[in-house]
Amino acid sequence: METVNIIISGVGGQGIILLSNVLANLALENNLDVKKSEVHGMAQRGGSVVSFVRIGEKIFSPLIPVGKGDILVSMELMESLRWIEYVKNGGTALINDYRLPPPGVAMGIEKYPEGIEEKFGEKDVKVFVKRVTNEAVKLGNPRVTNIILLGMLSRFLTFEVSSYYNAIRKSVKPQFLELNLKAFERGRELIEL
Repeated sequence: METVNIIISGVGGQGIILLSNVLANLALENNLDVKKSEVHGMAQRGGSVVSFVRIGEKIFSPLIPVGKGDILVSMELMESLRWIEYVKNGGTALINDYRLPPPGVAMGIEKYPEGIEEKFGEKDVKVFVKRVTNEAVKLGNPRVTNIILLGMLSRFLTFEVSSYYNAIRKSVKPQFLELNLKAFERGRELIEL
């Protein structure tokens, strides 16, 4: 398998670390090497969080250089803009159309940027913007937004669906397993290739 570089961005409390753990379990489930790196920042205050996940035959570093990411998975619209430069030309961006204003915007010191989606047109990146949080609410819990995004991501990776199920099973508490599996399937339905 060729190495795949995945950037997961969002804000604290959106389940970015859980999503990166599921991906790590997915790699291990398939006897692949995986390295991940997380930057929490002001995560507990709704600040920026990013996780790099690299999966392949042999991975030496968890860091993804600018312009070398294959796929950006973003749980918040503005955070996708913050990390788009890390996606290579020909890469993919899976974006939750959800705004969670950072503290500066909430206090009126700064403005939430406009035209975020148009800025992706400046790069040769396939962009999929979906209202993922709305789909999670329909399933009964907005906290499964991350697993819906995992389902979307699964359309761009070569792993068997059963491997994702096993990785989710290893990563979430049993009482939340059924909901997370439904969320994963909903994410797969959101992407038509």
